[in-house]
Amino acid sequence: MRAMLAPPRTDASATLNAGNPLALVRWLYAVAALIVIMVIVGGITRLTESGLSITEWKPVSGTLPPLTAADWERELELYRSTTEYQTVNRGMSMADFQFIYFWEWVHRLLGRVIGLAFAIPLAWYAWKRMIPSGYGWRLVALLALGSLQGAVGWWMVQSGLVGRTDVSHYRLAVHLCLALFILGGLIWTARDLSALAVEPGRRAVAMRWPVTLVLVVLFLQLLWGAFTAGLNAGFAFSSWPLMGNEFFPSATPMTAPWALNLVDNPIVVQFIHRWWAFVAAGAMIWLGVKAMRAGERQAGILLHLLIVTQIILGIATLLTGVDLWVAVAHQGVGALLVAAAAWCAHGTSLADARHEARLAA
Repeated sequence: MRAMLAPPRTDASATLNAGNPLALVRWLYAVAALIVIMVIVGGITRLTESGLSITEWKPVSGTLPPLTAADWERELELYRSTTEYQTVNRGMSMADFQFIYFWEWVHRLLGRVIGLAFAIPLAWYAWKRMIPSGYGWRLVALLALGSLQGAVGWWMVQSGLVGRTDVSHYRLAVHLCLALFILGGLIWTARDLSALAVEPGRRAVAMRWPVTLVLVVLFLQLLWGAFTAGLNAGFAFSSWPLMGNEFFPSATPMTAPWALNLVDNPIVVQFIHRWWAFVAAGAMIWLGVKAMRAGERQAGILLHLLIVTQIILGIATLLTGVDLWVAVAHQGVGALLVAAAAWCAHGTSLADARHEARLAA
């Protein structure tokens, strides 16, 4: 993360080519909003068990859904070859198949839309020389990460087609965390460009180590959230704060080596996710306070509101037995939390950079 967000060089050419920062800021926020929607649709796709309904990856021709009865029958026949169909959904009606196909198709279509919404304006801004010096490489890096995300999505789907009834929770975690990393990178870059618009010649902000530590704490919570989703660990216990009648169920079956329980055992994974949340909440509260002191009052307040909302939704997800819309809201707020944390982290780091500049002057 530090490498991607490190400040570009500043020289005479950077001063001469100021570009059009505010136009790029609006564009990056729009793409970030699409990614939040993508995360929400991805949550619906996972919770409705729709992710394995499309068994082929066709980047161009797959843009259109089946248009004829024969096309639909072919898609269903391909799905019938999957282990999920043969084990869980044998005899599924065409109407039920079309329902799960719809959500996976929307998820993939939205991925294509995001790719175009980033690549086409990027090419236009580059052609018009509207990109400030030092930012072109970072925008290209974000585009490359977006392309990688498409490949990771298909890599994830492939893991569940044969021999499993769901995708690998490791690959799901990579897919989700990469999406959130891209989201954070977009927000950070947009804030860099906003600062540049106010202070021409302003260097891009390097992330300070306390902020990096806070974001690592958040990343671990997101990672175990992905493991929880991929293992369906939310169904292990639907009570809170106790798991059943105990803080940690003493009868939990453990595997060897013991360390694998941290990532493979649904009960242990749920336990980690439900309690590390409060460590992450403390870190986010600290970051929000720092951001408000740095002049990012609205971002800090938003971060605090989101972390409270997220904890409430997490508990509600457990107590409702992973109700679809509660769980989807939990995932969507998680994406907004990443965006707000990136905003606050940037504001805090920018204030530190200004303070250091004043001391050096």
